[in-house]
Amino acid sequence: MNSLSGKLILAMAVISAVALGGCAATVRESQTTEKSNLTVGVVKSEIIKGETTQAEILELFGSPNIVTKNRSDDEVWNYNRMSFENVSGSDGGFIILWSGSRAISSSTTKSFDLIITFDENDVVKDYSVIAASF
Repeated sequence: MNSLSGKLILAMAVISAVALGGCAATVRESQTTEKSNLTVGVVKSEIIKGETTQAEILELFGSPNIVTKNRSDDEVWNYNRMSFENVSGSDGGFIILWSGSRAISSSTTKSFDLIITFDENDVVKDYSVIAASF
């Protein structure tokens, strides 16, 4: 093998290494305060005003975060779930003989609140859902 072909092979190896090194990489971190089936879909499909009981709610979602009474002396249960997701990595930018990439980072916080009001017979009188993502 002559000197020129050796240099050509070396140059191609370097270009390949730089190209592969420029590939995008992403890391996801997710933290959830508590896993549950507490979603808008489950709430809408399982809670029926005037029918669903406190015992059924406990079976579905577990213990509420807060229990209070409203002005009408109805018992009110509040369920709150929050989650945080952080995504970071690089864009993997590549130009022949030059490799450059930018750091990319984004985060999302999601909040879900379910507020259930019960009547004097411990049956769901009303409920509301507040879901936010920012």
